[in-house]
Amino acid sequence: MKNKKLSGPAVFMYTVILFTAILSFLCFATYYSGKHNSNAILWTGIVSFMILYHFGLRILMGEITKLFSVDYKHPLFKKRFFEPSLYKMLHVRKWKDKVLTFDPESFNFRARTLSQLATTMAKSELDHWINEIISLTSIFFCFLWGHPFIFICTAVLAMLFDAQFIVVQRYNRPIVLKLMEMKIARDAKKNNTKNGEIIK
Repeated sequence: MKNKKLSGPAVFMYTVILFTAILSFLCFATYYSGKHNSNAILWTGIVSFMILYHFGLRILMGEITKLFSVDYKHPLFKKRFFEPSLYKMLHVRKWKDKVLTFDPESFNFRARTLSQLATTMAKSELDHWINEIISLTSIFFCFLWGHPFIFICTAVLAMLFDAQFIVVQRYNRPIVLKLMEMKIARDAKKNNTKNGEIIK
């Protein structure tokens, strides 16, 4: 079986995870061993570890959610009345195609059915809602290293980062669902015509 080629964003994330894992380990080992009690070394380790924490858990949870089925018809994924005006205000249409995609092939219109695309979009949205929770949990590290304001700020920034992906999925999915409805209506019309029924 041919190995799936990783996208640019995926390669970047895996590279960052490897680099920050090594860097945070070296910094913490140096600082807590007492060899160098420099705050610069400690905070380099903390920053590296937090990047590792955010990136690593996101990939891990993305793999875990693959084990469960996601239904795009679930109420969680239902379009809300305020969303069209919100997306218009945010100019989502102008930037939605520029966001990074970890697995672009899963959103390939030519290789997947509309139903598969809707499911993938719902799964992606769920992943990013989980990421929002992951971002909040990072605040608890302030009990270990202090400076709660710094950890709160980084958590908020991480949540805003994931919010863009949630917005894009919720913006695009109704379009896919509309296309599905049109296809069903078109197929039904063809079947009725074949059966000799009169279509008004």
